[in-house]
Amino acid sequence: TNNNSIAITGGSPKADFGLITNPLGSGVYQTFSRNRLNIAVLNASHKGTLDKGKHFIQWGQSVDRQTVNDHLNEWEYQDSAGYSLPYNPDVLAFSKAVRSSADLNVIRLSGYVQDNIILNDSSGFSLQAGLRYNYNTLNKEFLISPRVGASWKPADWNRDLIFRFAAGLYQQPPFYRELRRYDGTVNTELKAQKSWQVSGGLDYNFKSGNRPFRFALEAYYKNLWDVVPYDVDNVRLRYFGENNAKAYATGLEMRLFGELVKDAESWISLGFMRTRENIKNDYYYDYVRDANDLITDSVRQEGGWFRRPNDRLITFGMFLQDYLSTNKNFKVFLNFLYGSNLPYNIPNSVKHRNGVVIEPYIRIDIGFSALLLDTEKANRRSHHPFRNFENIWATLEVFNLIDRDNTISYLLIKDFSNTTFALPNRLTPRLLNLKLIARF
Repeated sequence: TNNNSIAITGGSPKADFGLITNPLGSGVYQTFSRNRLNIAVLNASHKGTLDKGKHFIQWGQSVDRQTVNDHLNEWEYQDSAGYSLPYNPDVLAFSKAVRSSADLNVIRLSGYVQDNIILNDSSGFSLQAGLRYNYNTLNKEFLISPRVGASWKPADWNRDLIFRFAAGLYQQPPFYRELRRYDGTVNTELKAQKSWQVSGGLDYNFKSGNRPFRFALEAYYKNLWDVVPYDVDNVRLRYFGENNAKAYATGLEMRLFGELVKDAESWISLGFMRTRENIKNDYYYDYVRDANDLITDSVRQEGGWFRRPNDRLITFGMFLQDYLSTNKNFKVFLNFLYGSNLPYNIPNSVKHRNGVVIEPYIRIDIGFSALLLDTEKANRRSHHPFRNFENIWATLEVFNLIDRDNTISYLLIKDFSNTTFALPNRLTPRLLNLKLIARF
């Protein structure tokens, strides 16, 4: 039988955390890499503008020469209870091994032209229309991307309000990282990832309690094709190196800026996003078993739509500033960030692609600042040692105030029973930071 299960470790600390309670055996996990990557880029560009009253024209042209020299030498060895994985009695096999070299010389051409049009001074309506092009000598793909945007500020409304709309074709030529397949080979025919995007939103400036505030809102939808899927492998991105997926992303973002106290801007933001991908030719089998647990039949199932690695449904942020009412030279800030869970991929599993869940990200930072030297130079004597300084600030910051063990990814390790354990890679715990800022 083949037991393909996965276990998550590293939960809440307990009294026996880190102690062996039920030993099943011992093993070795070793990774080795000796990689070299050299990228040289030469760039020449030109930008220009032309003001024709109601037409403000912008254009640009860029030429890049990129030289890439890369050498990969990586392997991964796993031993569990005296058996190397995958087990072979005749050969010592690595669970992963990649050796490859590549030398590339690429010339990239890109340019754009855009016209900013004011249709009528009294209507408050403006239009932006333009084109962007790309060409590279690697895959010889010539791309033209039309884009359009519009904004409207109602003149007869007694409110400072601007509506915005944008739509266009976005095409992203591949960089070197996307060209590398899992086996180390380089796909020089990889095409650009493409998407039609549409967005709409508004900016609203108002006052509350005689304090200025600004509210910004944007909703968007992106339809993507020729997508290059990727996985998060420990703490790096591993691309498939093929245009073998389609995807979509949709979301809503809101942010409110304001001064809760005078001359100290704070903000609060809330975002929602959903993104899915469908990889071509991915399938798996569901097996039918009899009363004796023997396989009698199988049904082929298509993989379908799965969460993308950056699929975070909710993001909430807040930044607050304050100071002593009797002395503005002493300030405090509070920063809070929440992000809902992220998916993490199970290697070689179509049915459970991105099926592991990374717990929500929660972080609180706090900081205290004191002005040690003010900006009033006139009151300083000519022999004052700091007479050329505008100001000096001392700041004490506490990062990750609640000391939460936020997880960025997992390290996946198998044991002798083929059970995969997901060991969390943690981000920075609580950290104190003291800094001195001097401006002159």
